[in-house]
Amino acid sequence: MNTKTTAWILWILMTLFSSGYFSYNMLNHGEGATIFLPGKTTHAHHQIEMACATCHTEMNTVKEEVCIKCHGADLDKANDSHPKSKFTDPRNADRLLKLDASNCITCHQEHVDQHTHAMALTIPEDYCFKCHETISEDRPSHQGMSFKTCASAGCHNYHDNTALYEDFLIKHLDEPKTLSKFNIPHRETEKPTQQLHASDADFASLQGETKSGILELWSNSEHAQQGVNCSDCHSQKGVWNPTPRYDSCKECHTQEVKGFLEGFHGMRIAAGLTPMKPSMAKIPMHAEASHKKLDCNSCHSSHEFNREEASYKACIQCHNDQHTNMYTNSKHFQTWVDSGFNGGVSCATCHLPRLEDNSNRHYVVQHNQNENLRPNEKMIRSVCMKCHGLEFSIDALADEQLIQNNFIGLPSLHIKSIDLAKARHER
Repeated sequence: MNTKTTAWILWILMTLFSSGYFSYNMLNHGEGATIFLPGKTTHAHHQIEMACATCHTEMNTVKEEVCIKCHGADLDKANDSHPKSKFTDPRNADRLLKLDASNCITCHQEHVDQHTHAMALTIPEDYCFKCHETISEDRPSHQGMSFKTCASAGCHNYHDNTALYEDFLIKHLDEPKTLSKFNIPHRETEKPTQQLHASDADFASLQGETKSGILELWSNSEHAQQGVNCSDCHSQKGVWNPTPRYDSCKECHTQEVKGFLEGFHGMRIAAGLTPMKPSMAKIPMHAEASHKKLDCNSCHSSHEFNREEASYKACIQCHNDQHTNMYTNSKHFQTWVDSGFNGGVSCATCHLPRLEDNSNRHYVVQHNQNENLRPNEKMIRSVCMKCHGLEFSIDALADEQLIQNNFIGLPSLHIKSIDLAKARHER
């Protein structure tokens, strides 16, 4: 074989290999076909990085209305401290010369991991200086503070200062570390309205022990107690579905499904991609759970729908980080055990909290588990202050090592935000 023939064979093989490799990546939308990305995606969006059209137009520009579609409700809820209107108001035109914050992507760009900070911020962290350079004159208490510390836990957040406004800090001065009475909402258990039994099941296609086991789980569930039969979940528009998905659940659990699709667990489904798997996560997960597809039944076991399992056991089956692994050694876990698994602090108590609801139900469970994670001060009102004073809550959430140890012990540092508010109030 001469040299020219060898070269042609190598060229053909390399061409076939390259074509196969690129075709695989183009078709493999579900599992990180990242070779075509211009840079790494942020922690917040990496799950949907292959659903490019979610954020980009055909001309590769970013559709800002998509940012608002996903994050607008949170900004409204937080009474956004720096709304777009503040920068588009002609009376504030001078502000645009300092920082054009009329667009989300001014401060938050994707695929530029080399200069991406916390909260997906992609401009220098001392950006507050651009508009607040005289703050030390207005507030002597701020003299000597670096503008990079503005967003420290317990101080300021650009969009959401809900838990840290000065009047709120003053209102909760001198509260004890732990309140004498906890205010954790108890799980709502409705009285049976139309108790169904195994003999009432309208699903007859299974046989033998399998059928018997499923019917036993279902007949002891709250679904059966409330008259929810097999066809209510499995039959859609007259067609029997042996493996119902989240869209069956949302017929009764609209708000829970909405939250699920907005959070890390369900956002891939909402973007039209395959379900999330623990193997896709950027935090430690158990290897044996790597290929588990996340949907409603992943946490709420099929037919049994055990909320105790969904509050803790389902979490530790996947999560393998230090915070999770330390939970059973914490006082939080002990309160949950002491309460009979109904009134203490489970994983869900903090990360899927029960919130007051304006509908015909008293509470609704927030299934968007990243709703109060970043910045973690968002957890103060909805979770921490159910059991703890404000000052202790701020200090605890500012202590990263304490968080990793699942709050075993006391905060090792103190945030001065309440002290500053108190001194100003007394003056």
